[in-house]
Order: sequence, then C-alpha cells, then structure tokens
Amino acid sequence: MFPCALTIAGSDSGGGAGIQADLKTMTALGVYGASVITALTAQNTIGVQAVHVPPTSFVKQQLDSVFIDIEFSVVKTGMLPNAEIIKIAANAVRSYNVSTLIVDPVLVATSGDSLVSGDSTLNALISDLLPLATLVTPNIPEASKLTGRPIHTLTDVRRACVAIHAMGCKNVLIKGGHLGFDTPRQQRLSGDEVDPDVATDILYDGKDWQAFTKPRLDSSSTHGTGCTLASAIAAEVAKGQPLQQAITTAKEYVYQAINSAFRVGNGCGPLNHMHPFLSS
Repeated sequence: MFPCALTIAGSDSGGGAGIQADLKTMTALGVYGASVITALTAQNTIGVQAVHVPPTSFVKQQLDSVFIDIEFSVVKTGMLPNAEIIKIAANAVRSYNVSTLIVDPVLVATSGDSLVSGDSTLNALISDLLPLATLVTPNIPEASKLTGRPIHTLTDVRRACVAIHAMGCKNVLIKGGHLGFDTPRQQRLSGDEVDPDVATDILYDGKDWQAFTKPRLDSSSTHGTGCTLASAIAAEVAKGQPLQQAITTAKEYVYQAINSAFRVGNGCGPLNHMHPFLSS
C-alpha cells in the first residue's frame, strides 16, 4: 500500500505552519497526507490575528470520516486548541487502534502568540494524549510548560525528557532550537556544553539518549519549523523507517528547507517545503 499519514491540527492561513506545512511536507517526502482541522487561524508571518475553533462535534465527524475509509500508517497531532478537542482526538486514537501517534504539543506560535486556552488544555494533553504517543516532540518553551520547569542547559533538557517520558509516552524528542537563548552566552557555554552555533535535539526512550545535531542557521525563515519536523518524522515512519533514522532524515529535510527558504511576507517567514523538487 502507498503510505498514508493523518495530521490532526490547525490551519495556518499564511501557509507556513499547521495543516498546510504538514501536507506540503508529507507530499514532498512521498507520503499521502489527509487532514482533520481542529482550528482556523487568521495568521501570517507577523503573527496570529484570530483563532476560530469549530464545534467539537464537527471535529469528531472529520475524524470518523477519514478513519472509516483510509488506513493510516501514522497519525500526527499539532494544534489542539482546547481540552474537549484533545479528548475527542484521544478517543479516536484508541477507537481506531492507531499504532503510531506522533504528538507535536503546539502551544505557542513562532510569533509568540498563544494557540491554546487555559490550564485545562495543558492538563488534558498530559493526561489524555501523551500516554498514547509513540513520540512527543516539544521545543524548549513547550517542554518547559509541560514540566513546569525552566530549561537552560543540556542537563535541564535531559531532566525534562525524563519528566515527559514519565507522563506515559514511549519516546521524547526535545528540540533544541531555542536552547539557551534566554541566558547569557557565557552561562550557556559553562559546564553543559551548549554550543550556540549548533542546534541539538535530544531523543529519550526511557533508557537511552541520542543527540541529533545540525549547524544553527541564521535565518528569519523559521515559521512552522516544529510542525514541519514532526510531519517529516511521521512521513518517514509511514514509509517504514525506524524512528531514529526517521528523525535523522527529518532533521536534514528541515535544515535544507530553512537553508533554501525564499522571502515570503514581512515577518518570520516559512520554510521552503518544496526544496526536494526545486533542487532536482
């Protein structure tokens, strides 16, 4: 069968993140992508101007519609704006026997705008969805919100990995793109080997650690990076790649997508999701 993946996430009207980034990524990597839209955002490269959340009954209808007809190798979640939608998504994952679930705990947009409502959403994410996850992919601010702890060093990252893994997921990948940028350079370099010129992601499976590194790019085209990475991992897993190889391939895809990005908009621009086609 041709590999199929489902993304359950919000729509980005600017096209750089959310459902749009997910489907572009899956297509570029040779996977058929389907979608369930959990929220509509009025959003561009400058920020998020408005969020419209559809009735939870309609989200459930979308889930039932795709699951009864299409066989998915992987399901990936992104923006889940409230506790009710999280619970509906979790129920669908259980009801339809989803074997591989990748949870990107989207809480804040690249612009800094909040995308979810209240503590109940965070609590539902932790109690209902994370225990079902094959992989959870928070960035540093998201990992800090999930654990309630500040994260400034690699030791902090490893502690956060352990804490998030204890919430019930099988694997945790904490993305290091934000690591150390709220602390002075000297503190970042002292004792914990945080190199400001390298982006390091840490994978933890409950027993072993693995670091995935790429040179840090000086670019403003980083809108949707987290969505893109999680979707790229989902696509590679859907094609049969082991998780660690899928992460390696996905990280390279994101690196090249940032490195080859073209100017769009007046703020934090999108990645070049089309680079596999444009470079061939």
